[in-house]
Amino acid sequence: MTALELIIDLHKNSERQGPGSEKETLKALELINPPPDQKLKVADIGCGSGGQTITLAKNINGQIIAVDLFPEFLEELNKKSRELELANKIITLVKSMDDLPFGKEEFDIIWSEGAIYNIGFASGIKKWKDYLKVGGYLAVSELTWITDSRPKEIEDFWKREYPEVDTASNKIKLLEDEDYSLVGYFYLTQDSWIENYYKPLEARFEAFLKRHEDSELARKIVNDHKAEIDLYLKYKDYYSYGFYIAQKN
Repeated sequence: MTALELIIDLHKNSERQGPGSEKETLKALELINPPPDQKLKVADIGCGSGGQTITLAKNINGQIIAVDLFPEFLEELNKKSRELELANKIITLVKSMDDLPFGKEEFDIIWSEGAIYNIGFASGIKKWKDYLKVGGYLAVSELTWITDSRPKEIEDFWKREYPEVDTASNKIKLLEDEDYSLVGYFYLTQDSWIENYYKPLEARFEAFLKRHEDSELARKIVNDHKAEIDLYLKYKDYYSYGFYIAQKN
């Protein structure tokens, strides 16, 4: 198996492929406060196995198109949606987020938790705006500095891994420059990283290594994830995902 196939295998049975929580998905949705009698059309872009998709489906009136590049994640989402009798509200689509087949002003809400970095925040908010109705909402979580200054080690690491990492004020300016109005902003709690993402991830390491006969590549993937976890625990007071909710003017 390739490294990418192994990473998918490690993550596919998890509720989420990144930090987040049902509580914070609902907090972002409450900032939008959609009327319960309005039937909404929502795109969840980079949905993974759909932890937030399920939460949205339980709490909105309407239909969600859940998009991800990897069919393995969407298979898990389809399974969960059938079990929870939500399949009539969720349509899955295997597609790259920079090559979406959507029409102009098709959606009331575009949602993306921890995924927009794949095409970059600036590029994503610009491209996806075309798919939003005027007055529609964008809700995205994005890697964000939560202090004005930070140790060189963590700053150098994230500027190398994701050069668009920035402060919330600069992310909000990008939204305003693209003719969005900010509705609300908050950053994810440390529990969303540790309890909801990293601890379940660590619990899967042993079975993952056993499945792949403790191969060198499988061990490297586990060690890379352990290094990421250690880095977060060391510098968790300096960065998180910021959740940005904005309305298209």
